[in-house]
Amino acid sequence: MTDRIIDRAHANVRNQRQETVAADAFVLAGRPLLPGVRLSDTSRFSEDIWRMKHAQMQRHQTELTMNFARVPARFRHVAKEVIYTLLTGELPPGCESIRTIVTICAYLSDLRMSLAWLENHGISAVATLTRDDVEVFASHVHGLRVSQDTKDSYHRALRVLWLCRTKISDSLTFDPSVVLAALREGRSRSVTRRARENATDRIPEQVLSPYLVWALRWIHDFADDVVDAHDEWQQLNRWSMPSRRRRGQNPVGLHLAGKRLAPILNRYRAEGRLLPGWRGEVNRSHLARESKVERTSLGDNTQAGRMILEAAAELGIADATYLRTSVRGLLDGKPWHGPIEYDEVEPLTRMLQTACYIVIAFLSGMRDSEVKHIKRNCVSVWRAENGHVVRRHLTSLAFKGESDETGVEATWVINASAQRAVEVLQRLQPARQSSLFALLPPSRGYIAQRAKNEARTTSTTNQDMAAFREWINDCCRQTSRDEIIPLVKGQEWRLTTRQFRRTLAWFIARRPGGAIAGALAFRHLSIQMFEGYAGTSQSGFRAEVEAECAIARGEKLGDLIVSHEFHSLRGPAAAEAASRLAEFERQVQFHGKVLNDDKRLRRHMNRHDPHIYPGEFVTCVHNPDRALCRRSDGAEGPSLSDCQPLRCRNVALTGDNIAQMTEILAAYDRDLARGGYLAPLIRHRLTVRRREIADFLADVGTIDSTDQEMP
Repeated sequence: MTDRIIDRAHANVRNQRQETVAADAFVLAGRPLLPGVRLSDTSRFSEDIWRMKHAQMQRHQTELTMNFARVPARFRHVAKEVIYTLLTGELPPGCESIRTIVTICAYLSDLRMSLAWLENHGISAVATLTRDDVEVFASHVHGLRVSQDTKDSYHRALRVLWLCRTKISDSLTFDPSVVLAALREGRSRSVTRRARENATDRIPEQVLSPYLVWALRWIHDFADDVVDAHDEWQQLNRWSMPSRRRRGQNPVGLHLAGKRLAPILNRYRAEGRLLPGWRGEVNRSHLARESKVERTSLGDNTQAGRMILEAAAELGIADATYLRTSVRGLLDGKPWHGPIEYDEVEPLTRMLQTACYIVIAFLSGMRDSEVKHIKRNCVSVWRAENGHVVRRHLTSLAFKGESDETGVEATWVINASAQRAVEVLQRLQPARQSSLFALLPPSRGYIAQRAKNEARTTSTTNQDMAAFREWINDCCRQTSRDEIIPLVKGQEWRLTTRQFRRTLAWFIARRPGGAIAGALAFRHLSIQMFEGYAGTSQSGFRAEVEAECAIARGEKLGDLIVSHEFHSLRGPAAAEAASRLAEFERQVQFHGKVLNDDKRLRRHMNRHDPHIYPGEFVTCVHNPDRALCRRSDGAEGPSLSDCQPLRCRNVALTGDNIAQMTEILAAYDRDLARGGYLAPLIRHRLTVRRREIADFLADVGTIDSTDQEMP
């Protein structure tokens, strides 16, 4: 009780401070602003709603606001002071992670919840909060049915009031983290904070496969038709753009409408086309677009209107308004789409832009923010002297982990399909538009958004991918194809932009390390992509790959145990491998399908990792004392890319490894059989290499000694 009285006495003294921020202070002062924005256009401290759009550098983000009207009135000023400090001030020690506008907005939400609790419990000022109050608050948070991360965020909201104590007029008199830490130590392990790991779901292979296959079809087979339809749409609507009207390029009046319309109707007669239809009548709006006249000039009582009625009686009326663009793309030898309607241009271009996003996001490993900031001419191609493409680079901006909020230029390695996707996007966007994921001209709200030069938001892209799934499934049902996107555990898979990078990491991690030269082309491409995006910024990505690699190893080791193949391993480390796997089997007690439980497998690998690394050509039974390879990053485990399998004593061979090495011998035999076509030095090197592999296989008893010599 005495401590409580003393705490409140100290708080009452501290609470007499003067306000620390002027009412007319600009809350975005010191932050970079978008081009053309003046500081005087931004929000001031006295306002209850602070608009962040002027300082949001990532074009794909939704406009953010700080709404202090939702904060209890008695705590509103101190909440503003804290947020103002985080936005404009030199961050106090401990607040370095609360730097970006998105993070600060999220922090305000947590702070608002904490201050609402103070209001509901009769606490009149932050400075009057005591240690007993913090304990009650912690008990309240502990009982909430939210994640541990969310609970930690509520605790952090209180602590920032302490960290910003010199910048605000009403602050805590003690560090609440001391109280919270003491409470945490007394609780069970289940409520303590676990090590942070990436919880983003991987896209199941049965979902990813049709998504990627259809996206590739769109950019390779269907794109030309959609782009042609889009170009025709733009030509039809070019005269009606507000910018042209402002320049005085208005359509002609009533007296000239007939002269403009006559050649259009004659063209319909020459082509034998039905007039464009809409709800059973002639679509006069479309004829007005083609003639570049006002719709009102084509009424029934005008000369042009009577011309339309005569042509309709002669030619007939179509059931819809079709463009002249011909469909050339094929699906199973047939046109993939019927005649394209005028109103279909918007959804088709949106589908094509979505397909381009899927291809680029998955085949590059870029984050959503990085994909959304690619611009025209962002791809460069490095070619060898003979013209062969060595590598394709895509340049964009990286934001996560970078100190510059405006983004840092970074480069990713992509393949030909991703390059094709970029080229399609460049054809879709008007020449004046540099941002490739900005809204397309047929999009709703394009005129209003064009001046802002914004990209599609993350939530909009997620919605577009859901619409893409519906199109795929509808197409498969109509054409009786079996490439439908299936349900996962009875539900439709919710594909999000975050899942592509995570899934690509999983695929790369599961590829063999590559112990012998001449790796598969796709694996080589994977290594290039990993080189390109893993080193872009400090994202912690390599740790994620290591975790995924451990799970992949566990699954492969489980297969060896279930099939009992480890009893027939060959090579210098075969006996040790069998011993380790037997112990691994005893510890984890695998039983059939339990191997597919990632959580349990991760836990067992953390506790009982046998340090066996299955590869395509060899299986490494890692013992650092006799390993011939060393990892440059200092981490545990072998460096499979530097493996010397013919000399290292850590090597064991499974049946699959032996089959791969035998295939290598056969490949060498085919090359050597070419005789004089090989240069002497190359022939000598191939001969030596073949002999080394054959000797190694003979030593481990996998081939007869009589098979060592080349036939």
